[in-house]
Amino acid sequence: MSDYESACMAGGRGEAIRDVLNHIGDKWTLLIVGALSVGHRLRFTELHRHIPGISQRMLTVTLRHLERDGLVSRTTHAEVPPRVEYELTDIGSTLIEPARALGRWATDSYLTLLDSRELFDTANSGSKKSKHRQPRRS
Repeated sequence: MSDYESACMAGGRGEAIRDVLNHIGDKWTLLIVGALSVGHRLRFTELHRHIPGISQRMLTVTLRHLERDGLVSRTTHAEVPPRVEYELTDIGSTLIEPARALGRWATDSYLTLLDSRELFDTANSGSKKSKHRQPRRS
């Protein structure tokens, strides 16, 4: 049995994989990990600036989830106004390379994925055009 198959059998229903991927595979987590991968603490506003398109609320919610999972640590400094900084924990730092690899794959494969979606949508909707773009011509 492979490591993957063993992990799928954990708890009899693949709970470990689903649970972890539910947290780290969301829309924003890998971007937060990437922003924090520079190796130093970032304040909330600095982190917000590094992640285009994320709302303050979603950044707060995602950081709380990452903190709960032990992937990010939050340090509050007793100053006026209070200064809060975030950094990856040791276990959070182990996500840097997989996050970078997935990010590279996503950017390298994006146009191919868009082409596939376009072809699929065209084949399955007749004359309906995709709102993304026309397929590339080879």
